[in-house]
Amino acid sequence: MNTTVISSLFDKWNQAIQTGDPKVVTQLYEYNAILIPTILNNVRHNHEEIEDYFVTFLALSPVGKIDETNIRTFGDIAINSGVYTFTLKDEQSVTARFTYVYRWNGQDWKIVEHHSSQFPV
Repeated sequence: MNTTVISSLFDKWNQAIQTGDPKVVTQLYEYNAILIPTILNNVRHNHEEIEDYFVTFLALSPVGKIDETNIRTFGDIAINSGVYTFTLKDEQSVTARFTYVYRWNGQDWKIVEHHSSQFPV
């Protein structure tokens, strides 16, 4: 598997969050995906809960930038983990560790697990 393809999945996700539409972002996740989000403490277990999180997160107008990426592939599973920084509408920045686990469903790569935790201050 070409790591460039997996790397581009973050760009697709980042473009989706910049639409400001939680439904657009949520469609990148499998229906039963798990999201362990950056700014709220509740684990999200399905599209409804993931979309609810993105209503709050997207209100901050985040723009993401990867600072470090580590990509591994295992057949129809790919993992991208590292560090990213979000710039928010108030020009505040949030640096966090991330892990995206993707699964190829025969047509598209979907996020099956996404963990993001802010660096301690």
